[in-house]
Amino acid sequence: MTFKALATALCAALTLILSSGASAARTLNIVAFGDSLTAGYQLPPNEAFPAQLETLAKAKGLEVAIANAGVSGDTTADGLARLDWSIPDGTDGVILALGANDALRGLSPEDSAKNLDAMLSRLKERNIPAVVAGILAPPNMGGDYEARFNAIYGELAKKHDVPLYPFLLDGVILDSSLKLEDGMHPNGAGTKVMAEKFLPTFEGFLKSLPQ
Repeated sequence: MTFKALATALCAALTLILSSGASAARTLNIVAFGDSLTAGYQLPPNEAFPAQLETLAKAKGLEVAIANAGVSGDTTADGLARLDWSIPDGTDGVILALGANDALRGLSPEDSAKNLDAMLSRLKERNIPAVVAGILAPPNMGGDYEARFNAIYGELAKKHDVPLYPFLLDGVILDSSLKLEDGMHPNGAGTKVMAEKFLPTFEGFLKSLPQ
C-alpha cells in the first residue's frame, strides 16, 4: 500500500470513528423535584411518576435518566430549603412539581409563588433548565383562593421563560380507579397516566436541552 493510500484509509477510519461518537446520544440526567406525587406515596419505586416517565421516554428512544427527588409532605417552602443539596451539579434539567401541599393546607398563594420563583431563579443561576408541572387548588378552598393559586404556574413559566405542564394530575384526579384508597394519591395505574400525559411536554423539554 502506498503512503497516499494508507493516509487516505486512516483518514476514512478516523472520520468514521468521530462520526460514530458524535451520533451517540448522551444520557440526559433529569431530577424530578416534588412532593408525594413525585415520590410515589405508598408505591414501589418502579411505579412512581419519575420511573414511569423514564420507562416511557426510553421506549421512545430517548436517552434519559430521571432521579426521584420527591419528598412526601413537602411544601414549596420545604422545597426551597433543600433545593441545592437535592439537585446535584451536572444535572441537565429539572421537573419542578411542588405546590400541592400548599394548596391542601390553604397556605398563601403569594408565598407559594415567591418560593417557586426563588427556586426557578436559583436553578437559572446554576444554568439548570426547568420544566414546571403545575397543580390546581381544590374547589373547597373557595373561588378567590382558587383564582389566586391557579394563576401562579402560568405567570412564573412566562416570567422565567420555561415550559409549563398546567396540571400534573390531569386525567387522574376525577377517576377513583387511578387513586389509592385515600382518594388523593395516584396508584400505579394513575402514575402511568400522569407520565403518558406529561410525556409530550417532557419530549419537547428534552429536545431543548444541550445534547
